[in-house]
Amino acid sequence: MEEEHYLTKEGLEEVEKELEELRNVKRPEIAKRLQESISFGDLSENSEYQEAKIAQAFIEGRILELEEILRNAVIIKKGIKSKTVQVGSKIKVACGGKNETFLIVGASEAAPEERKISDESPLGRAFLGKKAGDIVEVETPGGRTKYKIVMV
Repeated sequence: MEEEHYLTKEGLEEVEKELEELRNVKRPEIAKRLQESISFGDLSENSEYQEAKIAQAFIEGRILELEEILRNAVIIKKGIKSKTVQVGSKIKVACGGKNETFLIVGASEAAPEERKISDESPLGRAFLGKKAGDIVEVETPGGRTKYKIVMV
């Protein structure tokens, strides 16, 4: 059974855009680099060829990964209204006297610097299923941290 990939509408568009770029721009560029490097002769000592092969493998691997994400995408709505935290919930939490707002997203869209946390991360996993008023404790590199969910 393949794993579901939770994406917002915007996240889905980003994955589609990246896949199109890899297929229609990057893949042909690498094919051209390979053709040119082959013309240089002996492939065993041809660093251009070796580098192009590595780049090709990376691009092909990323294409497969993006295709799998799209095949198993589950579209979530941002800011969904629910009494409990779910993927797609925007939550406000209090920690150490400060309030923070997080959006719970699928792993493919996680961007902690933008306050988008993955449902698979320790913090995201701890919030799932909780409601306003609940206290959540999470193990962080600095030790255990307590968060109070202020609003879902």
